[in-house]
Amino acid sequence: MTDLTWLIAGIAVIGVSTVLARRLGVAGPLILVAIGLVASLLLPEFSVPPELILVGILPPLLYASAVRLPAIEFRRDAVPIAGLAVVLVVISALALGTLFFFAIPGLNFALAVALGAIVSPTDAVATSIAKKLGISPRVITMLEGESLLNDATALVLLRSAVAASAAGFSLGSTIGAFAWGVLVAVVIGVGVGLLTLRVRRWIGEPVANTAVGFIVPFVAYLPTEHLGGSGLVAAVAAGITAGQGAARWSTPEQRVSDELNWHTLELLLEGAVFLIMGLELRDIVSANVQKHSGVGVGIGLALAALAIVLAVRALYVSGLVTLIGRRARRMQRDRLQAFSDRLDAFDVEKGDLRDLRPQPGENPNAAPRRGGLVRRTTGRAAGTPDAASAQRRVEGVRARVGRVLNDMDYYQASPLGWKEGVVIVWAGMRGVVTLAAAQTLDPETTPARELLILIAFVVALVSLMVQGLSLPWVIRMLRIPSAAGDGSSSEEAERLADELREAALAHLRTPGLADSSGQPFPPEVLSKLAERMSSPPIEAPEISTASVIDLRISLIEAMRERLVDVSSEGSYSSATLRHALAQLDADQLSIQLRRDPDD
Repeated sequence: MTDLTWLIAGIAVIGVSTVLARRLGVAGPLILVAIGLVASLLLPEFSVPPELILVGILPPLLYASAVRLPAIEFRRDAVPIAGLAVVLVVISALALGTLFFFAIPGLNFALAVALGAIVSPTDAVATSIAKKLGISPRVITMLEGESLLNDATALVLLRSAVAASAAGFSLGSTIGAFAWGVLVAVVIGVGVGLLTLRVRRWIGEPVANTAVGFIVPFVAYLPTEHLGGSGLVAAVAAGITAGQGAARWSTPEQRVSDELNWHTLELLLEGAVFLIMGLELRDIVSANVQKHSGVGVGIGLALAALAIVLAVRALYVSGLVTLIGRRARRMQRDRLQAFSDRLDAFDVEKGDLRDLRPQPGENPNAAPRRGGLVRRTTGRAAGTPDAASAQRRVEGVRARVGRVLNDMDYYQASPLGWKEGVVIVWAGMRGVVTLAAAQTLDPETTPARELLILIAFVVALVSLMVQGLSLPWVIRMLRIPSAAGDGSSSEEAERLADELREAALAHLRTPGLADSSGQPFPPEVLSKLAERMSSPPIEAPEISTASVIDLRISLIEAMRERLVDVSSEGSYSSATLRHALAQLDADQLSIQLRRDPDD
């Protein structure tokens, strides 16, 4: 088969598998792996260079996931996510390295740890199985954040361990290489993301923007790898930055185009990596039969490795859930709310910021230490600054207190108990990153390379099949209530709609409001539209003139500006904010289509 034939057949299989997955109620990745396994026994020799997966597939795939990462929820659980992505990977790699060192003759400890690093990280693609099962959005965010970031830890450990096997292991150099790899990746990734937002804003044209958007993950990946950083983390950082700035910097046409095109690309790339896993089975098995007299040793070591990695993960997650629960119980929300109420009632013109200090009988340490909200503000206010400076300070403190209160509400509404801990453990599946990283081992300097690749493959395959297929059963046995598919709620959406409507009404009252030609809108039009918007549901006036179209687009832009402002407050979930933005974009595009082409 030619490369073009493989490509056409692969796309067709991915499309059919997607339809079958919905109708059969089985995760699409598992169907693709099964098809690949069967096809590998019938088709000629098949192999994909690991560099194609690491460089050509993973950067855009991780970028697409990072663009949609719920940044608000990610910030709230950044510390436990970092622990899962860094600490857990290191512990797992060392534990697995010990197993492989004693079990595989001729393998030194550095290469054993390298294999442990290959097997340790969960896969961003594999977590797509968990996302379709109605699991708590907080659990999904932690799984996604872990799988997006732990590749850096694993690949840096892999590089360091392989280098150490030849030049001697150095703890200091390994830690330094990891810190440098992450630092370079974050700096370049964020820089590329910010530059992308501005360049695409300047381009304007949606089709050209889409073309430029496709190269962003590679623009972040290539220079980062050249400087010794983690290109995958750079792609993730660029995706998070671009995704969070899209509401402010992109046009509705750009956002709608990006949503459709990246969904399509993600479907194809995600399907391709699982299909490749199945197709490569025969060659891996053949190599082990020829050089190791069968696959029994590899399968046995893989099952033992999977048991160890699950045991280590269970111990770590149980401790993590316990610490999170204790932290939630120590939160003093009532006292912080009392301080917030005093801020709301504070009169800058008449009051002194020292009046905001804790009242008699109130614990001065009740507010969270993060930011030192009470003590830092009162300390700087001792000299009684001018009213404008005091007002800015009070507003800044009010915003920080509001974010902390919203965070507390989130933690209380989405607690992490032992049931959620079980899901986090069992949903941490291995995937294509494990297989691709194993194939990068140098065949000239790596003893028993075929065996190591088989171990990595079996770990990934058994993890996907066993954990992926049994995860719905585990959730049913735990009797975990099914969460909303997008993590939003109708009550929250209604609150946000009311807030956006208030922003539109305030915009209508703006003096001198004019259309695109600079002509003031007729007062009767403003009055009629304000009257209709004051009592939901909104009944839009008939669109008959360009002036009215300009007015409605102006109101949508005012609501979008308010949406961007509330996004930083943490009052609403990322899913609700994303849905509201999509509605505003759809409304604006619908109105623009009714504009007279001659206008």
